[in-house]
Amino acid sequence: MTDYMILFPADREDDWDLATVAERQEVYATDEEFVRLLGERGGRVTGGAELASASRAHVLRRSAGGGAVVTDGPFAESVEQLSGFYLVSTDDEAGLLEAAQVLVRSHPAVEVRPVVGSEDDS
Repeated sequence: MTDYMILFPADREDDWDLATVAERQEVYATDEEFVRLLGERGGRVTGGAELASASRAHVLRRSAGGGAVVTDGPFAESVEQLSGFYLVSTDDEAGLLEAAQVLVRSHPAVEVRPVVGSEDDS
């Protein structure tokens, strides 16, 4: 089996903070549908999490002297912030991409990336 990361870059984290309970439940229902569809195609979710706001992030960068500099807050070099992820295993990348299409109903963007070296050679 090959492992894949499914990443949820969010354009505006405050959309989630302002969402009603019903709106959040719609997102959870969409995620549950993805898990079901993936399972029907022989895959499975092996991990994942909703991430805290980027305002709680710490960014470590290499300094000119080779040490580390730590900054706080959403200082990623992108306008997008990562709101969550799934780690999945499947032998069917096309089936994974097909199942993942439902996720764009509730997530502004979905990135699917293979994990390097995760192919099962047995």
